[in-house]
Amino acid sequence: MMQSPLTPRSTTQFGYPLRIDGRGRVASANYDLHIRQMIEQVLFTNAGERVNRPGFGSGVQQLIFAPNSFELAATTQFLVRGALEEWLGDLITVEEIAIEPIESQLEVKIQYIVRRTQERQVATFVRQI
Repeated sequence: MMQSPLTPRSTTQFGYPLRIDGRGRVASANYDLHIRQMIEQVLFTNAGERVNRPGFGSGVQQLIFAPNSFELAATTQFLVRGALEEWLGDLITVEEIAIEPIESQLEVKIQYIVRRTQERQVATFVRQI
């Protein structure tokens, strides 16, 4: 019997960042953690960092030192939503994004639904420069 693509499988994915675990194997992550790690990659990768995908990423890190304003927050939310929909739109549905720059730190809170399981997730990402 074939499994529906919407039914979660008990498979694991490579962990991010790529590393070797205590058993001497490539570290793995369950599906929910893998999705979260992919979101983190999209958020904190700048355009041009990946040779084979020069448009990959959101460019959020470049906005950390910009003057804090309502317009900047709205622009950042728009950039993040666009990047997540472009690169992960087949895996997640983004519901809400909250961006908060605090001095040299950026906090991004994302509420999303994992399409495969229809489970709502909330993840907070913090990056310090």
